[in-house]
Amino acid sequence: MELGTAQRWGPKGEETLTRLAVLSDIHGNLPALDAVLADVEAQGTVDAYWVLGDLAAFCPWPSESIARLRALSSVHFVQGNTDRYLVTGERPLVPIRSEADWKRVAGRLERRDASFRWTVERLSYDDFEFLRDMPRSIEADLPCCGRTVALHANAVDDETFLDPDATDEEMRVFFAGLDAEMIVYGHTHRPLDRIVDGWRLVNPGSVGLPFDGDPRPAYAVLECADGECRVSHRRVEYDVEETVAALERLGHPETERIVERLREGAG
Repeated sequence: MELGTAQRWGPKGEETLTRLAVLSDIHGNLPALDAVLADVEAQGTVDAYWVLGDLAAFCPWPSESIARLRALSSVHFVQGNTDRYLVTGERPLVPIRSEADWKRVAGRLERRDASFRWTVERLSYDDFEFLRDMPRSIEADLPCCGRTVALHANAVDDETFLDPDATDEEMRVFFAGLDAEMIVYGHTHRPLDRIVDGWRLVNPGSVGLPFDGDPRPAYAVLECADGECRVSHRRVEYDVEETVAALERLGHPETERIVERLREGAG
């Protein structure tokens, strides 16, 4: 992945980011997003929002979720893998590890393609341009946190999962070469706050489709307080059945699979 397409803030005129809300993997789940944004507001003013990709695919409100995020004050985005799929026509691979997988592959390909087509049909051309032009990373010097780089998945690609229990060596391979003290990434839908080789790795979890067994939307706040960089992981309540009902009403082609994930918080 080319990190040259990064949004950077220079040392002069740089925004003063002492309290930062980090959101990722919204996946078109507008009620979950609204619950998170209400919780952010209730906790006090933030200087900026960083949104780490996967804004639209899978849940019922792709365009509405993009609009809600773009309307935020001082918001900065990273493109996720599903954002890329929507605007390029590329699709995730369907792994074939056995004869049984091969026998199921035609149906899986059909459902995969139908799901992304369903979302594309609900996006405007303005949505397309916005998703297409999002940078691959954000880089900034944050008070207390130091040099911080935000990515969707890792520094190599936007698809490989680095779960919270990944080994230090796996983390080294996928974040090697980054000039950073803190690395913030999403994609796994699982919260993380961990030190590896002097990097502080932070994952806010997922707003729209948590995979850690807790179906409540997740996000993180980075804050400079008392000379320290504090990371607060937060979970909020929302009406998951509103999203379930919309999926069923609108006839999403992957309704059954998405509903299971919404209700159980399992990937």
